Amino acid sequence: MVKALESSARRTARTRDWRRSMSDNVAWALLVYTALQIFVTTGAMKTTGTSILPYIVLVILVAAIIPACRMFERRWRDLTDAQAADPSYAGAYRRDQLFLWLLAIGLPFLITGAITGFSALG
Repeated sequence: MVKALESSARRTARTRDWRRSMSDNVAWALLVYTALQIFVTTGAMKTTGTSILPYIVLVILVAAIIPACRMFERRWRDLTDAQAADPSYAGAYRRDQLFLWLLAIGLPFLITGAITGFSALG
């Protein structure tokens, strides 16, 4: 029982590592983006009856998001140990985290809307 309490106290006393947190967010955002891009965009392409070209574009878009996500990770990866534990970075972290998730969730729907719009014109 004492060991469990000591372990819990150590975990509570430990500060957040902004580098690791952003890295975790980037990994999850890439998974969410890819899943949304595949299911949402592919579903829209099936209903429009388009050629193989949109599928090729889909692969390119999934590959293109990786450098953008790495940019977020790189900004936080280069922090020193002291900076990584500094609570004053919370605002900047939340800003980057929000932008990352808006990009990961919003971009597939924006692309799907564009595909649907272009197919309606043709």
